[in-house]
Amino acid sequence: MKLDSRDLALAAVFAALYVVINVVQAFSIGNPSIYGPVQLRVSDFLIAIAALLGLPVVIGVTVGCALVNVFGPIGPIDIIFGSLANLISASLVMLLRKRRLLACILGAMPVGVIVGGGYLWMFAPVPAEFAFLPAWIGMLISLLISSLIAIAVIGYTILRILSKPSVLEPLKSRGLKVLQ
Repeated sequence: MKLDSRDLALAAVFAALYVVINVVQAFSIGNPSIYGPVQLRVSDFLIAIAALLGLPVVIGVTVGCALVNVFGPIGPIDIIFGSLANLISASLVMLLRKRRLLACILGAMPVGVIVGGGYLWMFAPVPAEFAFLPAWIGMLISLLISSLIAIAVIGYTILRILSKPSVLEPLKSRGLKVLQ
């Protein structure tokens, strides 16, 4: 797929949305809600929209995640692998878009596995509910639950709303590219 200037602009919009939602969440609820062991990044709902708008969303949530993680306490490992998790998640959602709910459920998995099971357990304590498990498994489960809430519940709900003809048709008539 070739990207044109509209696609790049849309990717920039999604990157900015991802950052702004995280900043608002961090200042209203607190940093642990976006960087900690019970990490419910509400902005991850944007990943689900990749089923509708495709590659610009994939690029946007990947770049947005990298920008948010630049300011996080973990550093380069989180910037690289957190962004990779979002890239894989959004790509999965885009590729499995014909089965949107399944796409959103499977799209939550890379965040839990890569971020939770891969490295976050080395930097943050495991939530008390999962302290009886090995640290990496407890953190994987914690992040997987959070990602399922953000992507498969909130994201899927918003995806369904945005997919309604009454919402989508006016946008398509103004040149928005929608995946089939």
